[in-house]
Amino acid sequence: MEGRVPSFSTLLFEAKAAKQMTFADIASQIGGTEVACAALFYGQAMASPEDIARLSGLLGIDPEKLASQMRGFPNRGTSVRMPPTEPLIYRLYEIIQNYGYAYKAVLNEMFGDGIMSGVCFKTYITKEQDVTGATWAVITMKGKWLPFERF
Repeated sequence: MEGRVPSFSTLLFEAKAAKQMTFADIASQIGGTEVACAALFYGQAMASPEDIARLSGLLGIDPEKLASQMRGFPNRGTSVRMPPTEPLIYRLYEIIQNYGYAYKAVLNEMFGDGIMSGVCFKTYITKEQDVTGATWAVITMKGKWLPFERF
C-alpha cells in the first residue's frame, strides 16, 4: 500500500492478518468475489450496510467503529500514484501501455464505436499451470459495452 488508502483499511488488514484469512476466505463468507472483497479493504468499492455487518462479525471488529469509518462513497483511483511504482501494478499498467490500442482496435471492430464499462464490470483471477509446470496468472475482465451516441 502506498499510504493513500482510507483509515479503515488498516483496521481491516490487521483483523484479516490476525484471523489468518485470505480474501477468498472472506469473500466466501460475505458474498462476492475475492477481488470485490479486496476492493472493499482498499476503499475502492462502496460497502453496503450488510457488507459492514458481515465484515465486522467475521473479523471481530466493533460494528459501530467499522460503520462510522466505511460509510460514504469510495474515492476510486487515488490509491496508486501514476505511473505506479509497485511492480505488479506497474506491469498491469505496462500491459495497457503496450497493448491498449490493440485492445481498443479489436473491441471497436467487434462491438463498434464505444467503451467497455468500468462500472458495469466484473473481474476474476484464476491460476493455471501449463504442461511445463509454469504457473500463469489469468485475469478476466468483463465489462458492459457502452456504444458512443451522436449528440
